[in-house]
Amino acid sequence: MAEINSKDVMKLRNQTGLPMMACKAALEKSAGDFEKAEELLRKELKGKMDTRTDRAAGEGRVAIALSADRSAAALVEVRAETDFTAKSEKFDAMMKKVVGEVLAGNAGVATATPSITGAVDEVRISTGENCSFARGEKLVGAPGAFAFYVHHDGKTASLVQAKASQDEVVLKDVCMHVVAAVPRPQGLSAAEVPAAIVEKERKFRIEQAMESGKPKEIAEKMVEGGMRKFFEEIALLEQPFVKDPSKKIKDIVGGADKLVAFRRWAVGEGA
Repeated sequence: MAEINSKDVMKLRNQTGLPMMACKAALEKSAGDFEKAEELLRKELKGKMDTRTDRAAGEGRVAIALSADRSAAALVEVRAETDFTAKSEKFDAMMKKVVGEVLAGNAGVATATPSITGAVDEVRISTGENCSFARGEKLVGAPGAFAFYVHHDGKTASLVQAKASQDEVVLKDVCMHVVAAVPRPQGLSAAEVPAAIVEKERKFRIEQAMESGKPKEIAEKMVEGGMRKFFEEIALLEQPFVKDPSKKIKDIVGGADKLVAFRRWAVGEGA
């Protein structure tokens, strides 16, 4: 049996974050070969972790990255079981790797590549927690078209895309608004508010009007005026800017046609 020295055991422990005894046993099984020992640990413990995926991963982080010229943006959400792990340096490093992988990939909804899975598995193995890639997306546009904001807790983030190059400070202000605004913006314009949300609100307002004694036909006409106000409240471009309510978002970006898209992601809302 190869002689296992404490220096190699400590090196393997620092590399994997696993207990000293597990690292020593792996080195013994691999006859002192450090790389084989590391691979052995990852294979063995990944198998054990795969049996724990039914444990709820209710914490996590959201991350966003932009290309150097701000012509592309990537968003990712990765879950963990505890806030302690989600705030760790190891988790932070993994998030940077994962969002970078999505940014380097194709536009659209992202799936977990072997590289992403491997990065997440490293955290799963070293922490013993059920960590998982929840979702990812890449958007592309004109140079200078993107800006983002990530809340200080890392659990909520927003991204805004302009039609053409836009002042980054202005776009970041819009991003902060997207996170802070109440009610939460549900679409860029009234036309983009999801149909299910519109129908639910319209039905509620009609029922209220009918309960007050109005015939259905009258109630429906009354509701249309209220729906216009509703769209002003939840369409991003029509919302009063949180930093200066005297202005709407479309005013601070220079017009209703200046923005193309926005995203607001919070931990736990993804698939």
